[in-house]
Amino acid sequence: MKTKITLFLSFISFVTFAQTARVKGIILDENNQPVENVNVTFQDRNAQSNANGFYILTIPSNVKSNLKFSHLSLKAAVITLELKPNEDYEFNIVLKSTAEQLGEVVINNNRNKRVEGVTTISPKAVRLIPGANAGVENILKTLPGVNANNELSTQYAVRGGNYDENLVYVNEIEVYRPFLVRSGQQEGLSFTNSDLVQNIDFAAGGFQAKYGDKLSSVLDITYRRPSKFGATLEASFLGGSISMDNVSKNQKWSAITGVRYRDNSLLVNSQQTETNFRPRFADVQSYVTFTPNTKWQFGFLGNISQNKYDYQPLTRQTNFGTVNEPIALLVNYEGREKDRYNTFFGAVKSIYNLNENTNFKFILSTYHTIEQEYFDILADYRLGEVNSNLGDENFGEVEYSRGVGSQLTHARNDLDALIVNAEVKGNHKKNETQIDWGFKYTRESIRDRIREWEVVDSAGFSLNNPILDVPVNEQPYTSYTGPLVPYSNVRAINYTDINRFSGYAQWNRRSKWGDHEIFTNIGVRGHQWQVSGDAINGKSQMTISPRAQFAIKPSWKRDVLFRISGGMYHQPPFYRELRDANGVVQPNVKAQSSVHFVIGSDYSFKMWRRPFKLVSEAYYKSMTDVNSYTLDNVRIRYQANNNAEAYAQGLDLRVNGEFVPGTESWLSFGYLKTEENIDNRGFIARPTDQRLKFGVLFQDYVPNLPALKMYLNLVYNTGLPGGSPSYADPYQYQLRLRDYRRADAGFSYVFTDRARAKEKGNWLNNFRELALGLEIFNLFDNQNAITNTWVRDVYTKSQYGVPNYLTSRVFSVKLNVKL
Repeated sequence: MKTKITLFLSFISFVTFAQTARVKGIILDENNQPVENVNVTFQDRNAQSNANGFYILTIPSNVKSNLKFSHLSLKAAVITLELKPNEDYEFNIVLKSTAEQLGEVVINNNRNKRVEGVTTISPKAVRLIPGANAGVENILKTLPGVNANNELSTQYAVRGGNYDENLVYVNEIEVYRPFLVRSGQQEGLSFTNSDLVQNIDFAAGGFQAKYGDKLSSVLDITYRRPSKFGATLEASFLGGSISMDNVSKNQKWSAITGVRYRDNSLLVNSQQTETNFRPRFADVQSYVTFTPNTKWQFGFLGNISQNKYDYQPLTRQTNFGTVNEPIALLVNYEGREKDRYNTFFGAVKSIYNLNENTNFKFILSTYHTIEQEYFDILADYRLGEVNSNLGDENFGEVEYSRGVGSQLTHARNDLDALIVNAEVKGNHKKNETQIDWGFKYTRESIRDRIREWEVVDSAGFSLNNPILDVPVNEQPYTSYTGPLVPYSNVRAINYTDINRFSGYAQWNRRSKWGDHEIFTNIGVRGHQWQVSGDAINGKSQMTISPRAQFAIKPSWKRDVLFRISGGMYHQPPFYRELRDANGVVQPNVKAQSSVHFVIGSDYSFKMWRRPFKLVSEAYYKSMTDVNSYTLDNVRIRYQANNNAEAYAQGLDLRVNGEFVPGTESWLSFGYLKTEENIDNRGFIARPTDQRLKFGVLFQDYVPNLPALKMYLNLVYNTGLPGGSPSYADPYQYQLRLRDYRRADAGFSYVFTDRARAKEKGNWLNNFRELALGLEIFNLFDNQNAITNTWVRDVYTKSQYGVPNYLTSRVFSVKLNVKL
């Protein structure tokens, strides 16, 4: 009966703090051939390498001892290890003809997060796995419940939320992204520099009160503190990065600094729009620490980012329709777009350790962004039927026009935002109980000018704004004497200040229920804010968000942990959520609210004598005071009137483990249904209603040539709602985009690393690691669409949704160097 219960509940998540760790790796000889039957011993524990040279050994944690490698025909090697509880450490070694003492390794990894329902991602996988926008977000998109249909963007939606509903922290400091970005190809660089990362934790829902006030997810990143000098270099056809580790002689000062440059021309030029395009994105980032004594630690995190986006479209032809009725959209462009996003971020963090059970943290951060979005683009289009006669010399050409017209878009948008945070946090432990609390003040000052309009001309006459009280323009059939107005016109100047006070307190306890382990977390958040400014006088508002988590690890032979969590989650409006479709700030927008329930399991097991884990979560969110919005590429425009209710429900499954010995891979599946009811008109799909999601991250190597590695990143998402034309009723446009299918592959040859040390005098010994690889983006050349362009047919008075396709297959070469 107990076995049946275990199998039934293995969909549902938590952990105990293990007192062991694992060490694993591949053993090679001096000819880089795998060595079988090597004895690996640690105290009284031992293991043997297999035919591929792979070994794995479970060892006691927090114990310093010697790990010994011995073989009948090779000399022994020894390394001194001290691993943290539940640490999974990879050590590859080359056995030579002379004995070696390899030194001492002490690992300080992030603690196990099973109890909190947090996914921990390897920073090494982040750096290795290929993607058009490689980095932390690239890996997140393979997780269940995380959806993204745009490889040019680092933005992601989690369990039915949008891009504005995700929290991102670096070393417990909240970070932000630019406000005016409309398209993924404009984004440039993610704030997170993968070369500097030590730990990555991600929670997709039901997270604790210590995290901030958002509805969907938390990405919690920790930058490392270096212990010795080091440097890394990465270069590819998409740009490059350099990072450097420095430590003072007395070990009190340390610094890591990274510089990145990216040029997306290779990707964007593979799209169907022919352009003159110069995207230039660069940033410099540094994390400096000073530890004067055991009581105090000081840190500084700084970032300067400059994104320049110069875009001059020339022509475009997009074929769509059916085999029997192929249609094409041909566009000739004039004009250009010039965007600038310059951001400056600085934060100071101090930690005071009162004693081994109590510490306090003080954080002060400032974020300043100066953004401009200028464009004047004239598009003359022709919508016509394509010659589909295979034997005709004009095969593939447009021969009959259904509609002609033009579109002129103009923008002069400027934004200057300054955000200041001051925060104090405390942590107190006693036996198996822990109390966390924090208080935060935030000041947001935004200066925003919007000047954006669009004129649409179809069949020789201008289309008026359909929601204005002006005469209908029926040219050329009847003369028109009314006023000429833009099809869309957004003009506003906003000087907005927002003061926020927020805080939290939570209680954690680990206890016993018979032989079962119990974990309990109870917490509450509070948030008060008020919007003011020129001609703005918003009322003071406040939210209270109680949350709880409960987990049990039964004393079964099977390693299973069950978790249930939930509570109330509020998202007080950020500046974008206050600005309505006309660009005007509405100061009394309420916080969106969600009652969230998550039930899950975490089941660790052995398969093929290797470790695997199945993590399962079912969730339901009921949302009120929803701020409905439209989603165009990555730009979100809110109604700013809390005029909807919504829900999201789904199931997330993920199996990860060593499908190939010595490497971690995973398979993920997500089911999601999210709908909203706007103005009590009934439920329709939300813009982020991504019903099914499959993700695969796979790593492999050639058994007889382990220096040759392969990485595969696969994502399949069913189609999102395709949106609707300007001013159209979304209830009448519920068609979906085509399914998103993406495969990125990477092949890398490692010339040297610590597992492939060379003989003395070899020039490769100057490097800790040297690898050269080939990356193939969109391996199967799938045509994925992000949005629709709506074009009018003058004869049938219909509107066609013409897909805006993303990138095609692209090849790149990548070089990785570590000193």
